[in-house]
Amino acid sequence: MEFLIIIFLVSLPIFIFFIFSRQPSSHIGFKSYPIVGSIPGLVKNRHRFLDWTVETLSRCPTQTAVFRRPGNQQFVMTANPANVEFMLKTKFDCFPKGERFISLLEDFLGRGIFNSDGEMWWKQRKTASYEFSTRSLRDFVMTNVTVEINTRLVPVLTAAATAGESIDLQDILERFAFDNICKLAFNVDAACLGDDGADGVEFMRAFETAATIISQRFQSAVSYSWKIKKKLDIGSEKLLRESIVTVHKFADDIVRHRLDDQARSRNNKNEDLLSRFINIEEMSSPELLRDIVISFILAGRDTTSSALSWFFWLLSNHPEVENKIRQELNSIRARTGKRVGEVYGFEDLKLMNYLHAAITESLRLYPPVPVDTMSCVEDNVLPDGTFVGKSWGISYNAYAMGRMESIWGKGCDRFEPERWIDETNGGFRGENPYKFPVFHAGPRMCLGKEMGYIQMKSIVAAVLDRFVVEVPGKERPDILLSVTLRIKGGLFVRIHERT
Repeated sequence: MEFLIIIFLVSLPIFIFFIFSRQPSSHIGFKSYPIVGSIPGLVKNRHRFLDWTVETLSRCPTQTAVFRRPGNQQFVMTANPANVEFMLKTKFDCFPKGERFISLLEDFLGRGIFNSDGEMWWKQRKTASYEFSTRSLRDFVMTNVTVEINTRLVPVLTAAATAGESIDLQDILERFAFDNICKLAFNVDAACLGDDGADGVEFMRAFETAATIISQRFQSAVSYSWKIKKKLDIGSEKLLRESIVTVHKFADDIVRHRLDDQARSRNNKNEDLLSRFINIEEMSSPELLRDIVISFILAGRDTTSSALSWFFWLLSNHPEVENKIRQELNSIRARTGKRVGEVYGFEDLKLMNYLHAAITESLRLYPPVPVDTMSCVEDNVLPDGTFVGKSWGISYNAYAMGRMESIWGKGCDRFEPERWIDETNGGFRGENPYKFPVFHAGPRMCLGKEMGYIQMKSIVAAVLDRFVVEVPGKERPDILLSVTLRIKGGLFVRIHERT
């Protein structure tokens, strides 16, 4: 009986869609129908959600649209930089994550830094900022990334080249990033890219499953359908619960071992991120520490691996860009006397302006966090004139913003690193963060931006120096909209060593 009720609730919007399909309220924005609002469009386009939002927002005069839902609490989506600045900076306090957003992710992320507001968020950010602002972070990242590249990434790619086998580059990049964030933030070698990281591999699989399922809650045609499935412990919510058990166990083990270390030695000199949180009394509960561990794994693993997976796919379709990157690397080696295979230091990475531009251009088109959602705590009017009511949801769509002609001009959908290069001096030219909110902006600006670029440039330089990455086919891979923007089914490539 319970199962039949769920089927009815899920099918109802589709049924009503066909009844009212000839009575939309408007052809601009998200079409709205009597009773069910904009839900039929979501049902019809859920498989291509991001491209649907690009088409919809590009038709709107101000690149902002209201998604109508049954009831009084509506949802606004925007790709307008002025609105983004208003939300993330000017009226920051009026647009928190909000309890609805937090409740959707709480099973997975708890009350970690990416799923909290107010004092809880501020204390976590302040604690983390000390770690990310130190000079030692840059040095540690360089050392750790270098070791991981030379001892794990290069041998894996070399073995694949020797065997002539196709490998999933997205999976390899996720393992690499996972090992790095675990070492950096928790001083734990997960060895997921090596042969002895079985626990880490099990965690990663469960983590991916949980992230994908929990993100689907945001696209539920009936907002309470996932709650019913959770209550009955059936379907995707049952799989989510089982996956979260594995995720929590891995994070709990990290926390417990560190707490035991602290208890055994009062003079413990650990200076990693987790130790900083443990030393703050109001942050030291095992449950909150577990949430913090999971949040930073999400930030450190999923974002850079997502960015690099799409980058290598774009590079395969633009050999002229790859050639320019290699010319830049050759120039730096000639200038510094480095040989192929030698480590690029921090100062070398700073010279890689074209590579920096190419990665940034890839991020513009395929941002790791394509849509960011908040709530509105009081009635507001956005700079473009859109009304946002109290308790409404609102999001800025970074994926759509990268494809708006009103922001980037004609050819906005083309991969052109040159748009980030200063024509006068050949250096990298940044953009207004509210026009390019890939690293968020305002008080919630990403703390790991510099760390992310260091990792990505180091990896790309090391790979292109030694290998040719061949991606079969030219069609864009299908998008898997998880918590981050992943490639559905992975990115399978063939690796060839350069002669």
